[in-house]
Amino acid sequence: MNAIAEPKKRIKEGFIGQKMIVLPPNIKKSITNNALIKGFYLTAIGYYPKAAYHDRERRTGSNEYILLYCIDGEGYVYLGGQDHILKPNTFFIIPRNVAHRYKSSETNPWSIYWVHFSGLNSQLIYERSLENGQPVVQSVPYDSSRIKLYEQIYAVLEHSYHEKEMEIVNINLLNFISSLVYYKQTNPVDYDNDFVSNSIAYMKKHISQKFEVMHLAKQQGISASHYLRLFKQKTGSSPINYFNLLKIQASCQYLYFTDRSIKEICSDLGFDDPYYFSRLFTKLISMSPSKYRKTHKR
Repeated sequence: MNAIAEPKKRIKEGFIGQKMIVLPPNIKKSITNNALIKGFYLTAIGYYPKAAYHDRERRTGSNEYILLYCIDGEGYVYLGGQDHILKPNTFFIIPRNVAHRYKSSETNPWSIYWVHFSGLNSQLIYERSLENGQPVVQSVPYDSSRIKLYEQIYAVLEHSYHEKEMEIVNINLLNFISSLVYYKQTNPVDYDNDFVSNSIAYMKKHISQKFEVMHLAKQQGISASHYLRLFKQKTGSSPINYFNLLKIQASCQYLYFTDRSIKEICSDLGFDDPYYFSRLFTKLISMSPSKYRKTHKR
């Protein structure tokens, strides 16, 4: 969506059910003198539900970073000649001192949680939200605990601006924003749906089987050569060596938690030759299966 026509009606604030707190100047000053939280702190916070005609423009930008977290409806951010669309379960951080405008959709108005934040470390947090050095809209699954944390922050601010309250508010704020900015890093399984990760999951599910590379590649729907190249790039190992490592890791669990004989464990994990299993185990674990059981068995 490019340059937009002015809406028939422009409302900056004043939505049914809205919440908004702007910290007084003396409180902001006290925060900047607090070694515990001066690195990262909020200056304003709010929630606008179904914010029809919400439209805010800052031609010289803001001297603080602005987080917009959309949980419902739709809206737009115009920044540096780029148009960004926010939909449910997406967020965007507007950099400080950059001209911008954001507005709610008139036909499907957004519901947003927003925060203005500052501090010595605020730029570092902002930079972690970038992709290839550019601000982008990012998606995160809805999490009720994240909303609960936000509501706790707001409730404490409503109660008091005393020093300890301000400390826990801003510690929790960092947790809240980190749950968005670092979601991919703290939940890698949600994003790790490539051929190699899927193949490893398949190996774990069929740990007792014996597979050739052709079978594993076919199971992922790609050629053997392409599969081998991808697997090596991601794991540094061949698929068969990796599968054997998974088997040996599983055998450690059997040796530790069960009384199965080494021969039975070999059979359970798809090894036909107990001597080969023993040599492989010793190579990877640096001791024989029997010594491992004797050393680690409860």
